[in-house]
Amino acid sequence: MELFTYQRNRKQEVKRIMFNMMNEEGEKVSRRDIIVTAGKLAGGAVGVAAVYNLLSPLPKSEASTKMAELPWPYKKFTDKDMKEASEIAHAAWFKGFCPYATMSGIIEVLRKKVGEPYKSFPLGVVTFAHGGTSGWGATCGTLIGSGMAASLVTGPHTGEAIVNEVMHWYADTELPIYVPDHPKAVLKTKNKSETPLCHASVGKWMKKEGVGFLSAQQMERCARLSADVARKTIELLNAWSDGKFKAVNKSPVGLNEIPSQNNCTDCHGSKVPSTSGPFGTGLDLLKGGH
Repeated sequence: MELFTYQRNRKQEVKRIMFNMMNEEGEKVSRRDIIVTAGKLAGGAVGVAAVYNLLSPLPKSEASTKMAELPWPYKKFTDKDMKEASEIAHAAWFKGFCPYATMSGIIEVLRKKVGEPYKSFPLGVVTFAHGGTSGWGATCGTLIGSGMAASLVTGPHTGEAIVNEVMHWYADTELPIYVPDHPKAVLKTKNKSETPLCHASVGKWMKKEGVGFLSAQQMERCARLSADVARKTIELLNAWSDGKFKAVNKSPVGLNEIPSQNNCTDCHGSKVPSTSGPFGTGLDLLKGGH
């Protein structure tokens, strides 16, 4: 404790010298004089090195510079990369849920293929969107992860066009498709959600499968779904990289002249999705204290 106090006091003295020390003529002493004098106070060569580091301007991080600019560099995914992305997404669901899983599948592979700025991207920032954003059952979190990843790679405008295509595909496709080598549960059912909404999508599937939310089956389904959305996003990013991406679907806001869904009665009517099994029976599959 006494050593810690001594070191802290010496550091404070060094700082005082650095910023306030003046020579007898009232002029600031040279950088060299500050380093030499402060080094004596701070303890020889180690002190000199420490003070020199404090005086040296911090270099602007290359990663932070690149991170501020979109789009980011991209290298096309091979079939092997696609498989790895699917495996990562499936496993990541049990750590951070759907948006984190989908984005991890894409970003983790790009960290290996490209490096920065992907290595510095904080994947945890997207976990808020799980369960349709903090459990509100709105847009499926896989689609939030898809849109964020696509926007990093292609920029905001094309990223939005890509996720719109993914959303149409998500609503119109029997999912999940992906089957992992080591599933957490056996699934009997696929379903076409006909909507990007988490509540309706998972609700319809649970009713068909006969299970409750946070059952092992539901969790495995959403983990596989995360892998499916990651893969679909990558397919469109690869097409974009080849100059072949073309948006073919309009957003509902353009069709209906208001942000909207085209199947409102799925939830606002007699077909409201509801669970058909006990809640939380698969919680032991989760990692990270969720």
